Amino acid sequence: MTDILTELGWRNLVAQHTPELPEELAKGSLTLYCGFDPTAPSLHMGNLAQIITMSRFQRLGHTPIALVGGATGMIGDPSGKNAERTLNTTETIREWESSIKAQLEPYFDFSGSNACIMSNNFIWTESMDVLTYLRDIGKHFSVNRMLDKESVSARLNGAGISYTEFSYQILQSLDFLELYRRHGCTLQIGGSDQWGNITAGTDLVRRVEGASVNGLTTPLVTKADGTKFGKTESGTVWLDPNLTSPYSFFQFWVNADDRDVDKLLRTFTYRTQDEIEALAVATAERPHAREAQRTLAQDVTTLVHGAHAAAQAEAAAAALFGRGELHELDAATLNAAMSEAPNAEVSLEGEPITVSELLVKCELVASNGAGRRAIAEGGVSVNNVKVTDEGATISAEDFLHGQWLVLRRGKKAFGGIKRVN
Repeated sequence: MTDILTELGWRNLVAQHTPELPEELAKGSLTLYCGFDPTAPSLHMGNLAQIITMSRFQRLGHTPIALVGGATGMIGDPSGKNAERTLNTTETIREWESSIKAQLEPYFDFSGSNACIMSNNFIWTESMDVLTYLRDIGKHFSVNRMLDKESVSARLNGAGISYTEFSYQILQSLDFLELYRRHGCTLQIGGSDQWGNITAGTDLVRRVEGASVNGLTTPLVTKADGTKFGKTESGTVWLDPNLTSPYSFFQFWVNADDRDVDKLLRTFTYRTQDEIEALAVATAERPHAREAQRTLAQDVTTLVHGAHAAAQAEAAAAALFGRGELHELDAATLNAAMSEAPNAEVSLEGEPITVSELLVKCELVASNGAGRRAIAEGGVSVNNVKVTDEGATISAEDFLHGQWLVLRRGKKAFGGIKRVN
């Protein structure tokens, strides 16, 4: 068996681990878990880093437990922000549980000797009464140590923290205890911001069961400028295609900074060390080709959304800049791509609309006169077909999937016209 710590090490995916973990791993395969709270209708990029890390363990013979936090999701881990989380309704959380469970399943193998186990911490908390919680679990926790947690101390120095959020660490620790009892789980993984919660869990298992269990964290993924990875101007990058389209998802990765792409390949792909090092050389020697970014985008989009969606997203990016066939794009991909471009809506009722007028509508030129001059100069196309007539008009048949026209001026500027009738 390949040493998982060696695998994670060259990928720079080890932030902290308990001292006994290397010795435990040397004995053979083990059972590990990572939790995913349903605090939103979808998982996001930060969750994907943990999903892939746990998948790496399974590929090397270990047994993963994908834990949906039906209980912890009702509380929410204190974020360190100067405000309490909004508590969602039970009905909403149950709905999000199902969505997240469905999102997790494709990443793991549920057959064989180390088949993935899907679980939910609502199972062991639903029937627990408050006295049992306080007497059997709460008595093992030092408030002094809980106050040392960075997110808690930050809140204490600000707007304060409720007992509800303060108790999150106890609930998460209970997960480790129950998974140890039920499945022999001896390792919890998570992002480095979870280290306090993880070590609280290892301590609870030791106190209650007299057993030694371990924790491991991966570094939080940040950009070269120090900002959080997984956020864009429009918000979080979700794994749900209805919240972040496969096209937008692909573009997010392909636009990665040269300084970040090596780290992202190590974290989010299954490429080998030699392959990633070769891509780093390519980036240094031919940065304009963006070979590493395209490989990253292809791999991660295929992993999350499938090969067809990845191919469509890549084809859309090429076609929008005149290097592919717009007619070959499916309606969903075209709609996602054009929704992010400068666009305007038109009705075909009334007088015919000229191409020069449409150029003005999506702000590719300042006036009809400028539009006609751009056409005369040979720099305007509709659906990647050059327009030569300064007075050219459009008709219903010109709209792709009956909905979009793609206008392009020059090599880089493009926009969309959406038909509304």
